[in-house]
Amino acid sequence: MKNLVRHLFGSQQSGLVLIILFLGTILTLFAGSHIDPVTGLVVNNFLNSFTLMQTATNASFFAVMAVGTTIVIISGRIDLSVGSIYALSGVTMAMALRALAPLGPATALALGFLISVGVGVLCGLLNGLMVVGLRVHPFIITLGTMWVLRGIAFVISRAESILVPDPLMDFAKATLGLNAGLYPVPLIVTVAVTAIGAMYLSKMRSGRHIYAVGGNQEASRYSGLPIGRILVGVYIVSGLTAGIAAFVGGAYYGSAASADATGYELYVIAAAVVGGASLAGGKGNAVNATLGALLIVLIRQSITTLRLDQNYEWIIIGSAIIVAVVLDQVNATLNSRDAHRN
Repeated sequence: MKNLVRHLFGSQQSGLVLIILFLGTILTLFAGSHIDPVTGLVVNNFLNSFTLMQTATNASFFAVMAVGTTIVIISGRIDLSVGSIYALSGVTMAMALRALAPLGPATALALGFLISVGVGVLCGLLNGLMVVGLRVHPFIITLGTMWVLRGIAFVISRAESILVPDPLMDFAKATLGLNAGLYPVPLIVTVAVTAIGAMYLSKMRSGRHIYAVGGNQEASRYSGLPIGRILVGVYIVSGLTAGIAAFVGGAYYGSAASADATGYELYVIAAAVVGGASLAGGKGNAVNATLGALLIVLIRQSITTLRLDQNYEWIIIGSAIIVAVVLDQVNATLNSRDAHRN
């Protein structure tokens, strides 16, 4: 029994799942209910298919970027520019598709994806090359590109909200056989990105090299690992996931603007940290990043559902980050003591 309790609460992933279930229970109990106008049945305001799908959708854009950001954090670096990459990718995609219209549905979909992801990858490459080449702390580099990239998005779009072609919305809001109003595509994309990220980090040699660089860069250098190439690669992955999120987000909401994803970098980093990624490097995984993003969204939804002051959102999320970091340090200390005893 003692070992079971320790496993449940000692595992970061299990702890996140338990907290998510706890918040879900609170929301179910206090959300209230309404009468379904079609069936006449009493429906819980939270525990119903539409609200659950919308919660998953809201978390999906954070979660996709959180996977890429977690990979950067595992390497011992940081990326503050993901929100701006999202905005620039979405705006560039929408403007290009508008300029090239009319396009067939398949062409618009494929071209939109390639443009959004391509811009994200180029921005990530720029970040990586500057971090490695200029040898300036990545906090400063990505803080600068955060402003530069959003400024470019603002200038080229003239601060306009640009509509995307209908085929993109038809793709993002496809019901795939579910009831009307249920749009599972963002959730499916999130699951796919999370699965690929998890496999990359755990199964591929290059993924394990990222853990090595984040855990001990000097030892990795002496082992012959190409540090510069690895670091450029993690920023490319971060830009890639931001581009994917921008494509899905722009398609789902039907437009793109330079103000999109403002402040997302804070939520994404929070999701990664709450998910157990260590800012010191060498620790983290894609599944926990996605769970962390879901937890952040549930916290935001709890504040709205419980009719609390919206300003409490920042207090609660900030406190959650501090608690996550402290618990991570406590867990590391306990594991170190156990290792010494053995």
